[in-house]
Amino acid sequence: MTAPSSAAGRRYGTGPARGPVRTGGAEGPDGSERLPPIRPAYDPHTWKEITHLLLNLPVTVFGFCYAITVLTVGGALTLTVVGLPLLALSLLGSRQLGKLERARARALLGVRVEEPSPLPLARGEGVFQRLWMAVKDPVGWRTLLYDAIRLPWGILTFCTVLTSLFVMWPLLPYLARGLANVDRAMVRGLLSPSDELERRIAELESDRGVVVDAAAADLRRIERDLHDGAQARLVNLAMGLGLAKEKLLEDPDSAAAMVEEAHGEVKLALQELRDLARGIHPAVLTDRGLDAALSSVASRCTVPVKVTVDLADRPAAAIEGIAYFTVSELLQNVSKHSAARSASVDVWRAKDRLLIQVQDDGRGGARLDGGSGMRGLADRLGAVDGLFAVESPVGGPTVVTAELPWRDREE
Repeated sequence: MTAPSSAAGRRYGTGPARGPVRTGGAEGPDGSERLPPIRPAYDPHTWKEITHLLLNLPVTVFGFCYAITVLTVGGALTLTVVGLPLLALSLLGSRQLGKLERARARALLGVRVEEPSPLPLARGEGVFQRLWMAVKDPVGWRTLLYDAIRLPWGILTFCTVLTSLFVMWPLLPYLARGLANVDRAMVRGLLSPSDELERRIAELESDRGVVVDAAAADLRRIERDLHDGAQARLVNLAMGLGLAKEKLLEDPDSAAAMVEEAHGEVKLALQELRDLARGIHPAVLTDRGLDAALSSVASRCTVPVKVTVDLADRPAAAIEGIAYFTVSELLQNVSKHSAARSASVDVWRAKDRLLIQVQDDGRGGARLDGGSGMRGLADRLGAVDGLFAVESPVGGPTVVTAELPWRDREE
């Protein structure tokens, strides 16, 4: 089997995507949004742009005064005890000004700029760390820059539009569109979140939720298996031994039969506990690594499975565990849904990635939303910066490729 490169797995695009900032308006032939055409008549779009440009003066005067006050007073007091808290609070306030400006641009200009992620102040270990987190906030500083440089522009747009309403009203729609486009560019350039940073923050927040949900689901599964399996058998065992104890003197034969039955219940309970422990973390994986653990999983599959593990070193325990359970889940799907005659598992390392490929010659048609647990696997791998791709045309074969970040094992 030819091992696909790490980049080949990425072409499936399983990771979360965040689109570019878009401006409001009609939809163009290529699917992107475009502004409505300029018309001499004063339609609602033109009046919104004129309103925005007239409001620029009071808004920019207030923003300029706020920015200059923060920079002068906050900068002068940074050497005192109150300087850092004052500057931190001022930058938090500038975030709110930026939020209002984005709302104004969204309502009057149709500019849809995503809100920046809130500062994770609750995660700070102390007051000073929280203050420092607020002081180095790039969103707050860019909003201050936006407010500080816009005063001349606000005066220019207000005077130009107000004058044009009386002396150049036939040209005002075109003039308003040009001035409003400059405002749109300023909002997108200075008030939009940092694309890469915000994308990464959003991914981490989403991944954290996936990890929490997966852990909660695993705990519920373990609790259910214990309650419905081993715990129920142990309760029956205790009741059976109690009855055998009562009949030990009166009817030794019946007591011996009850003890024999209890012995069988003990064996079943031990087997269920072993299966449960294997589902949490198999001992063979800890002791002997992926090759032996995956061979053990393959031996329990209902179709012949060829396992090839080409790893010079063992990855970190967490990555190894995720790889094991990914293959285990995929082989269970092969047993239950594929109607395959054979399957193969290949595991290898490509630079800083651990690659897994599971292939079968079954009927195909597997999808991430097909109810076979594929979506859960994709979410779990995405939570650790992994990738998950499914190629399964109807009629087969099915090829599932998974990538995990490689981390060296700590002894």
